[in-house]
Amino acid sequence: MSDKQSKGMSQKAEVNFCLFVLVHPHPNPPPSRGRGAELISLFLILLFSLGLFSPSYAFAADISLHGFFQGNYSFGTRANPDGGDFKLAEERLQLKLDASKEPFRLFIKTDAFFDHIDEKGDVELREGYIDYTAKKWDLRIGRQVITWGLGDLLFINDVFPKDYEAFFSGRPMEYLKKGVDGVKVGLYPVFASFEFIAVPFFEPNNYPDARRFHMFDPMPNVTNREEKDPASNFKNTELALRIYRGIAGFDASLYFYRGFFRQPWMMPDNPMMPTKLSLFYPKLSVYGASLQGRALEGVLSVETGYYDSKQDRSGTDYTVPNSQTRFLIGYQRQLWEDFTVGLQYYMEYMHDYSEYKRAQPAGFPKDRKLEQLATVRLTQFLMHQNLRLSLFSFWSPSDGDYMLNPEIKYNFSDHVWGAVGGNIYGGGERWSQFGQLDKNDNIYLQLRYEF
Repeated sequence: MSDKQSKGMSQKAEVNFCLFVLVHPHPNPPPSRGRGAELISLFLILLFSLGLFSPSYAFAADISLHGFFQGNYSFGTRANPDGGDFKLAEERLQLKLDASKEPFRLFIKTDAFFDHIDEKGDVELREGYIDYTAKKWDLRIGRQVITWGLGDLLFINDVFPKDYEAFFSGRPMEYLKKGVDGVKVGLYPVFASFEFIAVPFFEPNNYPDARRFHMFDPMPNVTNREEKDPASNFKNTELALRIYRGIAGFDASLYFYRGFFRQPWMMPDNPMMPTKLSLFYPKLSVYGASLQGRALEGVLSVETGYYDSKQDRSGTDYTVPNSQTRFLIGYQRQLWEDFTVGLQYYMEYMHDYSEYKRAQPAGFPKDRKLEQLATVRLTQFLMHQNLRLSLFSFWSPSDGDYMLNPEIKYNFSDHVWGAVGGNIYGGGERWSQFGQLDKNDNIYLQLRYEF
């Protein structure tokens, strides 16, 4: 999840790896995004569903309706910037409609929730799409969650939007991923499989609310900030391609992406005495590959990607990120019954580092030429797998900071489960990826009834 923020202006206000990125907080929470694209998605879904699943055909369709009711609360060990104690306090109802009538399928996942901190409710279309399946190809149109790559909370070729406020606040992990409004085409010839994606409506990452989270901001006195998304037109349509097949018992993939960094970078109106910051999304292309298969009595994963920063290929513009090469190796193995361990090592190499240092404004933190991150995931199931004990940890050998996420989850029945966990940060500098979160330790509770 790491795309770096504006060199100097926002470099250390983010997680530098593919875990997540923190942008400089807005003095006020940003307005909701994507309403236009969301309305278009809903209209198309309703239009197709009226034609495909009208009453005259309903008897022939396979239709199911499921969902859950959830309470989710996160208590900070220190007061928030606004003086509050809770990072999250909400109830949420989700409904999932799944209707299929060959060769079509309709899927809608919608959440209605009430936020006790902001004292307001809202409705969110999390997914909503139409599928068409043929013998050697398929098509999906609408809002969809796309997952690429092999990393466990480390994303190199998964360049699609994430919700990091959900991650930091202790929501269930499914809320880390955000949907995009686009078209996905799958082609399946004999020699390989192809997945092509076009996204005409840009969707940025979602970051923690500055009222609820303490975050490093090198320019806290400049509160006049304007954010501009890429225009929704043919030229700015995001394009992505994945080619995959099996090779000697391993799953191999090639990736390509053309679009934008998903976190805003900062451009001051005056580098010496700024009074306004313009937040924009630089152009980005990604070329990557991955390989995964059985090895050493476990599962071995290798992934790499080259991030081509198209607006600063020379590395001389401090308001645009440098190009980078990213690499990940992971290993997972079951050591005994119902106990698994997962290990990952990630590194990020910045190109044109000398130019980066020369262009960096004086007085701002500098990134390293080589950033490193190691992760460990431990999972133990007990009581006929009704009880799950887990620990996920991040540690940066280069910055010396860390994050710990212990969690206990228990299934009370087939329909009810609860989880208690925590997010603990420390080490490093006040601007490093986890060090800046040192005041945001929290304990969270998740309770869900599924139907």
